[in-house]
Amino acid sequence: MRREPSFGQGRAQAMILAAGRGARMRPLTDRCPKPLLEVHGKALMQWPMEALCRSGVAAVVVNTDWLGAQIAGRFGACFEPATTHGRGQAGESAGRLRIVYSDEGRDFGGALETAGGIIRALPQLDEVFWLLAGDVYAPDFVFSDAAMQGFAASGKLAHIWLVPNPDHHPNGDFGLQESADGSALALASADPRYTYSTIGLYRRALFAPPYCPIPAGNPHGVRAALAPILRTAMDRGEVSAQHYTGLWVDVGTPERLAQINQRHRPTRP
Repeated sequence: MRREPSFGQGRAQAMILAAGRGARMRPLTDRCPKPLLEVHGKALMQWPMEALCRSGVAAVVVNTDWLGAQIAGRFGACFEPATTHGRGQAGESAGRLRIVYSDEGRDFGGALETAGGIIRALPQLDEVFWLLAGDVYAPDFVFSDAAMQGFAASGKLAHIWLVPNPDHHPNGDFGLQESADGSALALASADPRYTYSTIGLYRRALFAPPYCPIPAGNPHGVRAALAPILRTAMDRGEVSAQHYTGLWVDVGTPERLAQINQRHRPTRP
């Protein structure tokens, strides 16, 4: 029997994508899920989890498939950063993060791709929520409440952060265009193009008609990509964006993982 992920009361303000196989990272991912590979002594996905805690996010959905039991075994149902007297760096408060797991491997025999996984978890997500990948290293990104409130007031369906194109993705994903109010709209096709950081703010309405036909909860386990849904919304002017120029690495290969550990020292412990 397929089980629905549940928090009981309240919905999650964030979702971490952690269901990928990480085939390009083999053999490291043959026995360890990619989000648990370590960067400077912490699991990759622990970096954004700590940042979410610092920003006051109370609950997160984590979707899993490949070796997902290891992720649940590592973090359990509640994550609390190791801090002194409950305080983070420079006096920041560090709260607890409740976690629920959407086990796509158990329920459907495999990962549902990005949009399919989001829609599966949608009943457990708040009306506005953060979305991020568990295998991207951006240790200084701030999941600020101000950004979330500004997005919620904007009426847009998504707000995404774009980064300079890395060497392995030279053609980028989306363009930018300044809008009348001084903000920036993400464009499905325009030059120059930038790379989607995998970090964004989303509204549940994006994952409903006319943008997406799959019902909330994805009861049939439909596999679906996120990019086509975003492009449809971009064509309607419903997606805003901004540049992110901080440290950002798509940890897609053993070589990139080694480079991070050798060269990129985080500003936070």
